[in-house]
Amino acid sequence: MVRRSFLSPGRGEATAEPAATPEASEEARRIDRQVIQLFALVEEAVAGATHALLTGDREAARALMAKDAELDALYRQLEQLVQAQVVAGGHSSRRVRWYLALLSMLPELERSGDLAEHVAQRAIRNLPAEMPARVRGYVEEMGELAGAMWRMAADSYADRAAGEEQIDRLDDRLDDLHVQLIAELASGSVAVPTAIELALVGRFYERLGDHAVNIARRVPTQLRSEAIGD
Repeated sequence: MVRRSFLSPGRGEATAEPAATPEASEEARRIDRQVIQLFALVEEAVAGATHALLTGDREAARALMAKDAELDALYRQLEQLVQAQVVAGGHSSRRVRWYLALLSMLPELERSGDLAEHVAQRAIRNLPAEMPARVRGYVEEMGELAGAMWRMAADSYADRAAGEEQIDRLDDRLDDLHVQLIAELASGSVAVPTAIELALVGRFYERLGDHAVNIARRVPTQLRSEAIGD
């Protein structure tokens, strides 16, 4: 005889979803607002780092680097909040899936903030003055593309637009520019120490694009809407 566990539904039986409490629903909405705030901080960091690098604005670069601490603190707070909600239990399956998706997505947001900080660091090192016009053009376009991709990723998460396909196209263009930048640097048109720094900048932008693509795919808009609307 097969014994049926009370923890597992039998064949043909539906598992009842836990009833959402007002407190749990409000906590989910608070988490969602903070995730959107984290997106905004990353967007601002990417745009600000590119501006500082191209203009040689060292003060702006230092301010952006200091603000990375705010981004890191928000990331840690969010991660702890989401983990606490998962451990507490009592949520619908769609909300649990959303929380788990957030836990896989949040480190990419934090890492992207670090990458933007790395770009800003190069603005302090006289790198802007050492960029030939052709290299500057590649860097400028890569920065613009990375910024656009992060705006799309944020809009996709906030359910304002579904931009995954467009982000993929921009990522392809960003990858092409990265290859062109490396080829230009390898041609010997730039002094070796400067070329090394610029190759790192190109890599930072390429990784920023990859993170934006991953995040755009991470949380389907329907899953987020259903989880918040429990």
